[in-house]
Amino acid sequence: MKKTIISLLSFGLIVALLGSCSEKKVANNELSDQEKEEGWTLLFDGKTTNGWHLYNQGKAPSTWMVKNEELLCNPDSANLLHGDLVSDKVYKNFDLKFEWKISKAGNSGVFINVIEQDTIPTAWASGPEYQLLEHENIGADYLKDSTKWSACLYSFAPQKNIAKLKPFGEWNESNIKQNNGKIEFYLNGVLTAEQDLTAETWKKMVSNSYFKNFPIFGKNTAGRIALQEWSKGVAFRNIKVKEL
Repeated sequence: MKKTIISLLSFGLIVALLGSCSEKKVANNELSDQEKEEGWTLLFDGKTTNGWHLYNQGKAPSTWMVKNEELLCNPDSANLLHGDLVSDKVYKNFDLKFEWKISKAGNSGVFINVIEQDTIPTAWASGPEYQLLEHENIGADYLKDSTKWSACLYSFAPQKNIAKLKPFGEWNESNIKQNNGKIEFYLNGVLTAEQDLTAETWKKMVSNSYFKNFPIFGKNTAGRIALQEWSKGVAFRNIKVKEL
């Protein structure tokens, strides 16, 4: 009896080990079978900038490029167009996930609900921003305003819950959700911002901010997703979205 129990336990262990070995590890910029079943799609294939273009400039060689399976911005690139990178597709209700790493003293952002028009000079003039910032070396002038820290709804509120940011050069995981104008921001699994973009309180926040100078800022609950070019480099990978 004892030998039988030991044999059964050994057999179970072998089956478990074989099962774990047979599980396929999902590479960067790929979707797992479960993600495919859940309706996720990739916004970056790890090889090209397909699905993206420069804000108000279309598809043209720019400071945005693909290297080592990363979508990165090198603002020092000579003789190339500068600007924010925007999705070809417009999104309304969605769950967006992405990983990002930033350079020393880097500053960038991800915008949602971006409207692309010749009369609107930049992506940030229409769409709210999920801030990306390197904290350790950026300097006190940036950090004195906690509404401009990473994962904040930029310039409007400090982090709802304090999230731990990885050092520059290491990958962070971020998540932006929007459903019927209600948005949530996450950084490394921590909820950092919540806002209803259809509420009167949001309209008052905008009217009392610098963004009141831009007529359509924050008024849309659908638009393009944009990645911000800034004076320092930033890189993205595993950008995926599920429409809700």
